[in-house]
Amino acid sequence: MSTYQLALLTTALLGVFILIGVLISYFFKKSEKIVLYSIGLAFGVIVMLIFTDLLPEIIECIPISRIYIPIISIVVGFLMLRVLDNFVPDHENKEKKDNLIHIGVMSSIALGLHNIIEGMAIYSSMLSSTKLGLALTLGVGFHNIPLGIVIGGAFYQSNNDKYKSILNILLVSLTTFVGGLLMFMLNINELSPTIEGILLSITLGMLLFIVLDELLPKVKKNIKNKAIISGITTGIIILLISMIW
Repeated sequence: MSTYQLALLTTALLGVFILIGVLISYFFKKSEKIVLYSIGLAFGVIVMLIFTDLLPEIIECIPISRIYIPIISIVVGFLMLRVLDNFVPDHENKEKKDNLIHIGVMSSIALGLHNIIEGMAIYSSMLSSTKLGLALTLGVGFHNIPLGIVIGGAFYQSNNDKYKSILNILLVSLTTFVGGLLMFMLNINELSPTIEGILLSITLGMLLFIVLDELLPKVKKNIKNKAIISGITTGIIILLISMIW
């Protein structure tokens, strides 16, 4: 299997994490511990990924004399997800059934756009380094599990139709593959160090948004919860083990 085929396969497999979240929302009524564990896991993996893989790769691609390039690219990546996040309704304190389908649809649209961008970032990361691409897939994937739980629960509770909801979520889960497919169709096979550094910096900006805006508030709120602590510890161990490979 070529590197390009492996990169495409990775973007396709990333959607499985969303489906895992959906299945959890259907089969486990008390899924709070699982949600908190996956949040902690995502936090641990992504934070370690930023410092052990992404930053060293970016520094290697772009010399310190051109540090303004990665800084601008990080800001761009952060703002891209910030804009998309504005289209996702607040999931808290919205338990009315007639509003759940709206939450599910709007969240799915925003998550779909978000995943296309992530798919492109992961595809380019796989071309840069298989180890980096797989680590990035784990971090983003674990972050997508609680999102799948939220969206799956919103669809199912609004219409009680499991199979129709799964079809909707399946379409959303394929959007990461669409992002990778776009990169493949554009025939982006070899990246110059500067372009590679820019793409990795955009990816880092996206991960910073996920950590600071989505994961950190939940981690701080539940820092004494064993599920959160176990998740963070597991995430750190996973990345430490990957460094040995």
